[in-house]
Amino acid sequence: MTTDSTDASTPAAPADAELAASLAGDFRSAYATVDGLKLHYVAGGEGRPLLLLPGWPQTWWEFRKVMPALAAAGRRVIAVDLPGMGASDKPADGYDKKAMAQVIHGLVRELGYEQVDIAGHDVGSQVAFAFAANFPQATGRIAMLDVLHPDASLYQIPIIPAPGMPFFPWWFAFNQVPGLPEQLLTGRAEVLVDWIFDNFLLDRTAVNELDRAVYARALTSDGVRGGNGWYQAFGQDIVDLGTYGKIGAPVLGMVSNLADGMFAAQMQGTLPGQASDVRVVVVPDAGHYFVEEAPQAVIDEFTRFFA
Repeated sequence: MTTDSTDASTPAAPADAELAASLAGDFRSAYATVDGLKLHYVAGGEGRPLLLLPGWPQTWWEFRKVMPALAAAGRRVIAVDLPGMGASDKPADGYDKKAMAQVIHGLVRELGYEQVDIAGHDVGSQVAFAFAANFPQATGRIAMLDVLHPDASLYQIPIIPAPGMPFFPWWFAFNQVPGLPEQLLTGRAEVLVDWIFDNFLLDRTAVNELDRAVYARALTSDGVRGGNGWYQAFGQDIVDLGTYGKIGAPVLGMVSNLADGMFAAQMQGTLPGQASDVRVVVVPDAGHYFVEEAPQAVIDEFTRFFA
């Protein structure tokens, strides 16, 4: 078993090439350079391109359970490590979602496509929305999974949870602190990874020890800093949202019933005002990481929506 270079004490995990080859179908790990940034992606299948953009604190491996079925259904499936994530470059800045969407658009052109479908989860969902807003001609359909584009409501999140508050995103503030997260997590990223999945999965076995090692391995010092950048750019994201009109591309929203239905209520209440053609599906009996916990639901909805 080969391994990627990591910080000391980070759990060992297979390299991306080995992980890609482990998937059913002919999936390959590859790199492309866009505007001086090296981007890592894993691709397989033939047909119309479907880009998959992961969230925090994950990598392309988040989509491992759905990629083979989507490829078998006649799609060219391309799961991308966003800037700051996994084996992609981790620049000093450029983590606002508009800038990341520009990088993804550059990747689309580098791969030879004029238009793609895009699905994103968590931060990847935010980038997918920004892609559709800024590059409508390059956008076929988009799917947004569990998270909306940052808006001004983020400024209202309390730093101390009120009694009975169903959802307390402490990491939003944690990731705003320059330098400290890297110092605390380098070589100990598995502590964060375990807490996140143990608290946001209904079935903790859906992300097993190998999967957790893959994600912890990616959280090197630079990996932690890259993830911080996505959150630290929320202020600019909110400004950019104010310049966007309604998304014209068809949008599928898939959302968990996490936090006593708060996630679902937010998406159902907000997304129809941000796009002209919206369908929202609530995924029952699964937490925030439902791509891994309820992969068949994702496969079924994607197969219908992206057909």
